[in-house]
Amino acid sequence: MTYSAPSAPPFGRALCAMITPFTEGGALDLDGAQRLAERLVSEGCDGLVLSGTTGESPTTTDTEKAELVRAVREAAGERASILAGVGTFDTRHTVELALEAEKAGADGLLVVSPYYSRPPQDAVEAHFRQIADSTGLPITLYDIPGRTGTRIEPDTLIRLAEHPRIVAVKDCSYDFLAAQKVISRTELAYYAGCDEHNLALYAVGGAGYVSTVANIIPAQLRAVLDLFDAGDTAKAARLQQRATPLIELTMSAGLPGTVTVKALLNELGLPAGPVRAPLLPADRDTVDGLRAAYEELTAG
Repeated sequence: MTYSAPSAPPFGRALCAMITPFTEGGALDLDGAQRLAERLVSEGCDGLVLSGTTGESPTTTDTEKAELVRAVREAAGERASILAGVGTFDTRHTVELALEAEKAGADGLLVVSPYYSRPPQDAVEAHFRQIADSTGLPITLYDIPGRTGTRIEPDTLIRLAEHPRIVAVKDCSYDFLAAQKVISRTELAYYAGCDEHNLALYAVGGAGYVSTVANIIPAQLRAVLDLFDAGDTAKAARLQQRATPLIELTMSAGLPGTVTVKALLNELGLPAGPVRAPLLPADRDTVDGLRAAYEELTAG
């Protein structure tokens, strides 16, 4: 029996949760964003997710978010899907951001569950439905309860899957059984949002990944999926395992992925710049560890 890849997911398989480059003075670096987007697309990213967690969306303005979409759209052209993060704790504001992203040229929206106010599930569902009703763009729901304090429960996802514009999930729930339940009962494209789950979720019917680490190693992460689709599951697993030290240092070393990714990109001479407060830059020991893990992985 040979493995048959699932039907093409709506935004591609290999998506990068792109950082937002800033100048040394802290302003939005649109030229840097375009250069980074070009690198990511040329090295295998099917889509770029802007203004998500990794993109420091809490500290970018509405105007900056729209400018970023326009700039990256210009750089990527039609070679990659552009998803705009528009989720906030305010339904009305989220709708406004969704409409601006649509006008700016996004192909889809990433919408996180409302944070801080911790609404019950009926309110979470109503929030997403109102946003989906307000736009013509397809929507990816972003389930990351560790940051928002509010889970999108599996039964809520199953009901929301009935909406024609709710087409995908970025899963950072760390609930593998729940993910499989939703995959088995809906047509939602399920994207791994935690890099250590990229291959595992794909192997049980996931659509691919929305990866922070892809800012650094887009080609290597793409190769894991390509090998799996080609039927070489053992080699795919080995390549995923080889990336584990860098994934761990980037995502599980006590610092936000934005901080570690920007630190390593800066170290490699790639567009990134500083993080915005309240985040602080990585220290030298962290940067040295990231650089060593990156060089070991890419040494061949």
